[in-house]
Amino acid sequence: MTSIPEALLWCLSAGTAAAVVLAALSIRASGQRKALRGRLTAAEEQNSATLHSNTELSARLRATEAEIRHLAGTRLPDLTLALAHPHVPVRGLLDSRFTGSETDQALNAVLEQVSQAITKERARVDAAAQSTLRGATTTIQALLYRLQTALQEMQHRYDDPNVAQDLLNADFLNEQALRRIQATGVVCGAWPGLTREDSYLAELVVGAASRLRGYERVQVSNQLRDPVAVVARAVEPIAITVTELLANALHHSHRELPVTVTLQQGNRGASVIIDDYGVGMHEDEVKAAMELLASDNDLLLTQLGDPPRSGFAAAGQLVRQYGFGVHIESSPYGGVRAVVYIPGDPLLTLLDESTQPMSVMAPLPHRSGASDRPAVLPTGATAPVPHTPTPLTPAPAAPEQAPGIPAQSDPTAAPADGGLPRRRRRTPVTEQEQSLPRTDPARERSPEEAASRWAALQQGTESGRAAAHTEPPRSPEGNA
Repeated sequence: MTSIPEALLWCLSAGTAAAVVLAALSIRASGQRKALRGRLTAAEEQNSATLHSNTELSARLRATEAEIRHLAGTRLPDLTLALAHPHVPVRGLLDSRFTGSETDQALNAVLEQVSQAITKERARVDAAAQSTLRGATTTIQALLYRLQTALQEMQHRYDDPNVAQDLLNADFLNEQALRRIQATGVVCGAWPGLTREDSYLAELVVGAASRLRGYERVQVSNQLRDPVAVVARAVEPIAITVTELLANALHHSHRELPVTVTLQQGNRGASVIIDDYGVGMHEDEVKAAMELLASDNDLLLTQLGDPPRSGFAAAGQLVRQYGFGVHIESSPYGGVRAVVYIPGDPLLTLLDESTQPMSVMAPLPHRSGASDRPAVLPTGATAPVPHTPTPLTPAPAAPEQAPGIPAQSDPTAAPADGGLPRRRRRTPVTEQEQSLPRTDPARERSPEEAASRWAALQQGTESGRAAAHTEPPRSPEGNA
């Protein structure tokens, strides 16, 4: 039997061990390769996700930059324009994906802050402009009043009819400038500038019409039952308001068409109703006018348009300050109807007609037993129409109470229900006085006749004043 050499056995054993080691190492290397392949696949997937995320981030960044450029170039200009013209829309986001996001909230915050800053700055600049205009108009208004006084003194000083005619022309032109300055000052918050005494409402309306070019077209109808008068503090504000409404009616109607004014009396106040037959107003124009008349917000000069229209704005300022009302609507005649409502408490009172007669230029009211006397204004812009209501003093006589009406401590005070005070009765007219011939005041006079009568009146006034200074006073017994 042949024996295996020991060395060979050791070689076989060593080879088997090496094979086992190699097999183990091969298995281990295969596992490592699989692990490396897995890590490589995960790394590739992560890299792909990172690239996709970077792409989305870059796109979002570009979209955000586009929104910022859209905000600066489009939305902010829209906002500044919309603050001046509310009907202009402000465009929204350029990319709807940002709706409700933090980016959208941040952009809206920028718009809100810019809007507040612009609004505050506009209000500050407008307040400074109004202050400047208020000071300028007050000074100019005072100078125009001095010029008006000087012209009136010259009218009494010179008896030449031609000079009187020229002075009346100058006085009327001065009244036009004074009206515009006065309305501008009122819009800027200035005081109307005049203090009146209690004045008949009919006289107030006629005086307001006499301030306007084309006043001869104004037809006043007095439907008041009582001698209604406006209290002193509200005379000039209401006169300014009626003047501006009449100016609007005259300007927007044909020069051959009349403007009718009706004075109506209610249970709780009186109304001045102005109707024109002009071009009328659209619904948006009526709405804008009512906003100017009724809004409690501060008015900006930039809201008056270019050129500025201060009529409704001035009326709105006075309405808020003095408590009467103005309503604008379409007229049944196709034009515009303006209604000035004056509450009886506290803006109206009654005057005693026996001691405080109404001006001959004002229309008589429609009463039982009395004929209507329409308001007659001389033709031509140079006619001597009074610029202001006739000053009236309170009447000391107590009124006669009607049957069933309790006596009041103050005859001019308004009743507790807020209506007008009771009417004072006038002195009855005898049959002999009624039979006396009356002149017809409705007949229109020519400018030459009006100037001649005015000159005669001035001459008689001057002669009476001169006689009063030269002759001794007469005793009461010597009068017939």
